[in-house]
Amino acid sequence: MQRLLDYVLFHFKRVYHLPEPLEISYGLDGRSRVQVLPAEGSFFESELPRPDQVGKKDWKGTSLPLFFQSTTTQEWFTPQTDGQVQVHYDLVASAFFLLSGWQEYYSPERDQFGRFPYRASLQAEEGFVTIPVVNYYFEILKEAVEIAYGQKIQPRLWQGKPFATCLTHDVDYLQSAWKVAGISALRKGNILRLVRLAYQKLAQNDAWFNLLQVEQELEKLQARATFFFLTESAKSEGHPNADYDIASAAVQAEISRLVSAGHEIALHGSHGTGTSAAQLLGEREKIPAPVQGNRFHYLRFDPGASPAVLLSSGITYDSSLGFPENYGFRHSYCHPFRLFSFKERAMQETWELPLNLMDITLHHPRYLQLRPGTLCLPLPPC
Repeated sequence: MQRLLDYVLFHFKRVYHLPEPLEISYGLDGRSRVQVLPAEGSFFESELPRPDQVGKKDWKGTSLPLFFQSTTTQEWFTPQTDGQVQVHYDLVASAFFLLSGWQEYYSPERDQFGRFPYRASLQAEEGFVTIPVVNYYFEILKEAVEIAYGQKIQPRLWQGKPFATCLTHDVDYLQSAWKVAGISALRKGNILRLVRLAYQKLAQNDAWFNLLQVEQELEKLQARATFFFLTESAKSEGHPNADYDIASAAVQAEISRLVSAGHEIALHGSHGTGTSAAQLLGEREKIPAPVQGNRFHYLRFDPGASPAVLLSSGITYDSSLGFPENYGFRHSYCHPFRLFSFKERAMQETWELPLNLMDITLHHPRYLQLRPGTLCLPLPPC
């Protein structure tokens, strides 16, 4: 059980400025300033994808799931007469279960692209996909530490700010607007739009060859972004990759300009790279810029294989872990976290930057199918 505690505390310490040494025990040892009561049972010795019982308990107006305790009548924690604080719910096990991705590793459920589907998740079943539950667990632990140590604990800031949002762009298609958007316009009877798109393609660049426009919009926001480029153009089992050649002079010039403007260039690993380190490494070497990050095309992150693939490929961070079908927090956490290897039973060096929202999720016919006027309605501030 020590590996659960180590993994959870590693991330807890990166959210708050905590006292050192930090005395948190996983069990009632009678010595540590904060003692977390473990839940009964041996769930993590099994290969079950989810616990049998899920309780709910309110924390300052937000209902939080608790995965190993169904009775939730006690207080979250209570100070003891000797100055110690006992946490009555197994926040360590619940945090590890969500943050490590346990349910998707052991679940047999997969969609046509080998992805763990949103419909099979506890986030969907229990309705907490938009709540970063692990962050709330950490807030509870933080308040227990404040009482035990008699001091106010401050959060770690992002360049002086309480949070940061990373704007990212998956560069899938640069040459197909005249065909894809044009055919769509034709089906709706908008022949003029089809003609305009075709003319733009012949006279200038395709309407989707618009990275300069994207860069100009970012400049208005005084923001820098990450551009994930595909380096493979051949189809894979009938599924499209890029519609452009990464080695072409035009695309190389776009990449150079983006780098000069301070934007990050990253890899958009093509179909199949989620299970092949050799393929991912080969694609990484085709990008004419230093590459630290990756996001798998179609978000095809394989829970069993991808962590090892990313590690052996020398990728510093991945940003594939979001649900294609729904916005929210796939691992119920809104900060970067380190991937957990179930094969090695250890935390990996590779970081994960959670993908909270993908634009196509909102309007794709297989996903939410929202109309343009309602896109922002389901996205309240956290």
